[in-house]
Amino acid sequence: MTGPLSAILGFGLFGVFCLAFTEKILPIPPSHVLLLFLGMTAAPDDGTLAILLGVTTLASTTGCLVWYTVGRRIGIDRADRLVERFGRYVFLRPETYRKLGQAYRRNHVRVSLLAQFIPTVRNYLPIAAGALCLPALPFVVATVAGATLWNAGFLLTGYALHGSGQSPLAVGFRIIAIVLALETAFMLALRYGPACWRRIRPMLG
Repeated sequence: MTGPLSAILGFGLFGVFCLAFTEKILPIPPSHVLLLFLGMTAAPDDGTLAILLGVTTLASTTGCLVWYTVGRRIGIDRADRLVERFGRYVFLRPETYRKLGQAYRRNHVRVSLLAQFIPTVRNYLPIAAGALCLPALPFVVATVAGATLWNAGFLLTGYALHGSGQSPLAVGFRIIAIVLALETAFMLALRYGPACWRRIRPMLG
């Protein structure tokens, strides 16, 4: 294992924390690729894998709290303008941000949890949570739960592939395709689900 990642991982768990935290601020490389890489290369046994999960979840939550604090400080109007201006540079579609921001008002705990399963949105939607002044404790609890599930899935996949000879990057691209499909399904459900339920509910009653 060579290159910048190996140099950072040379600092042990602190290096792992820095990588996972930095990915929350600027998602390069994407979290699924990073977590697969860590699972394949930095977890020689089950105990180390559990520690990696704890460290990466802590780092992910800390990164979300950074963006939550930014949102609290700048307010909803400036947060919306920030996403409108710069969202495209980090692959965050403003319309996606707006729809999930509206959903936050209806059920912020559920959206905080589900947001952790959508690439890029999981990084920057905490800005909306802070800008809307949503309660910090439920936000943190939902974020920890979502980040734990997300991180565990990719760390375990990488750990299972350890020694298989497969490239983390190649596996990562396949995972990206699956995650994008799930993201599309989630956004369609968010957009059309309530209307469909309103039509179906009278027939069920």
